[in-house]
Amino acid sequence: MTEATLTVTAPDELLQLFGPRDQHLRKLRQLFDVTITHRNGRVRIAGEGEGVSGAMRTLEKLLHKVQKQGAIGGEDVETAAVEEGAKVEPGAKLKVSGSEDIAIQHAGRRIRPRTEGQAKYVDAIREYDLTFATGPAGCGKTYLAVATAVEALKAGQIRKIVLVRPAVEAGESLGFLPGDLRAKLNPYLRPLLDALGEMVDYDQARELMEQEVIEVIPLAYMRGRTLNDAFIILDEAQNTTIAQMKMFLTRMGERSKMVVSGDATQLDLPRGVTSGLKDAIRRLHRIKAIGMIRLTGEDIVRHRLVQRIVEAYEETENTGASVRPRRGSVRVIGGDLSGRSGGEETLDR
Repeated sequence: MTEATLTVTAPDELLQLFGPRDQHLRKLRQLFDVTITHRNGRVRIAGEGEGVSGAMRTLEKLLHKVQKQGAIGGEDVETAAVEEGAKVEPGAKLKVSGSEDIAIQHAGRRIRPRTEGQAKYVDAIREYDLTFATGPAGCGKTYLAVATAVEALKAGQIRKIVLVRPAVEAGESLGFLPGDLRAKLNPYLRPLLDALGEMVDYDQARELMEQEVIEVIPLAYMRGRTLNDAFIILDEAQNTTIAQMKMFLTRMGERSKMVVSGDATQLDLPRGVTSGLKDAIRRLHRIKAIGMIRLTGEDIVRHRLVQRIVEAYEETENTGASVRPRRGSVRVIGGDLSGRSGGEETLDR
């Protein structure tokens, strides 16, 4: 038995090196027949001599790539492993298949799908004129759609990008918002602007928006329009009504693409109102010219805690069980459970 250790102290580098749900580590374990564990910034590799040395060189190479370009994908892991002696059996399905990098490089970092589900999502967007994507928070629904739209714009395949979102409050009233129309709508459209800012420099984005090459608008502003040569993205589509969804889908013009994305578990419509996204998928799923993609918790690429949070909510929602505190100690800082101020105390349960 041989062992080797690699020290990685930066949390973001560790996250990229391990991959979503530790997919990269699982792949390396399979390719080199070794065990790989992590504790306190030290990645430990154990196994037979050649496997350990190959896995170690591969991890060092991948870490250097993470430090240089900020992210790696499943294909990077497989390529590096093969270069260090790993054997990939013919037909083995190890890498994220089907999808190439998205042809955008911003701040020295290329944008690419990072899971099998994301790769299928990007492929569907490229293949179909209309694509529906559902899935939990953090799985790249909006980000990849915006990236693919910017790619199409830069390639001259379209003349306009339209980013659309329903102006529905997320469970709380924002009250009266001061300022002009743009200022009032900014809280609703901010997530789309954030995604756009990941692909295009601020000055360039502002110029394109002033020229109306890129529009970021609330759903109500789509009524009566027909959009030709455009890439149209509807975000948070679960918060549309049936009438709104029908109105949006019928805005598609010649040589245009549409992407409709949403998360059915984050519904902010009034009780008793049917989601337009759910209704549209039910009505249109038999049309072969429409892409339908379902992303899962395995496609979440935000902080790894997001995956566990989503899984915890899905588990309690599916079982209908109430959440009870675990038995043990509960730390109370700054006051006791009755609201009285104080120091720190421990309550045994």
